[in-house]
Amino acid sequence: MDEQKIARINELYHKSKAEGLTEDEKKEQQILRREYIDAFRQNLRVQLDQISIQEADGSITNLGEKFGNKKGN
Repeated sequence: MDEQKIARINELYHKSKAEGLTEDEKKEQQILRREYIDAFRQNLRVQLDQISIQEADGSITNLGEKFGNKKGN
């Protein structure tokens, strides 16, 4: 998500608190918030897929390979 969209989210938030939003602005705000949440989740998933843990027996398990490719993530 680019900086312009984040700035627009903040602008709409402040306007909603100060004077309220039109129906079109409310729809735009919903769409932008959904895009932000989706981008956040995608970035978090990428980070979590890079985590490896050392098992008690000394072996290394990459959690991204073990759990990251399941459907529904």
